[in-house]
Amino acid sequence: MTSYGPWDPATPSEALALFGDCGVPWWIAGGYALELFAGRSWRTHGDLDVLMLHRDQLVVQDVLAGWEWWAADPPGTLRRWEPGEVLPPSVQDVWCRPGADLPWRIQVMLGSSLPASSVVVAGIPCLGPEVQLSHKALSPRPKDEVDFFAVVGLLDGSQRRWLRDAVRRSCGDSHAWLGFLG
Repeated sequence: MTSYGPWDPATPSEALALFGDCGVPWWIAGGYALELFAGRSWRTHGDLDVLMLHRDQLVVQDVLAGWEWWAADPPGTLRRWEPGEVLPPSVQDVWCRPGADLPWRIQVMLGSSLPASSVVVAGIPCLGPEVQLSHKALSPRPKDEVDFFAVVGLLDGSQRRWLRDAVRRSCGDSHAWLGFLG
């Protein structure tokens, strides 16, 4: 929970029902993306991350018409996102809920470019596991460690190499995960 109210995350299937026909690229990200890739669940989730390109941000307002949208303005405050307002590149997250007195359901993450890798599981587009893990490697929390060890054995050779190279570039040669990536 946050000071901004509780979360009751949507499921990836709910996201597919909402965003499936939106006409622009989108992906499930975060822990749910890793669980979809692995074909099993291993932990609870505090939110559901939907990644979209920054250029397509106004589609969120169409897809979630009637919902509340709140922009996460750096350095960490939420403010209402007004209809038709184009968010600056510094805003990379939008929290969404069906109504003022209801829990947050979806966090839309706004990215500047297409992901380096993606997969589709049961019709649901997901950020590629190696890309998701590379983000988690930057400052791994306990849940990120759990996610890494649940997925690393499922990565193919090219995914492992990509992740190893990305972790070395962003975190250096002493990152603990490198020993498990070959």
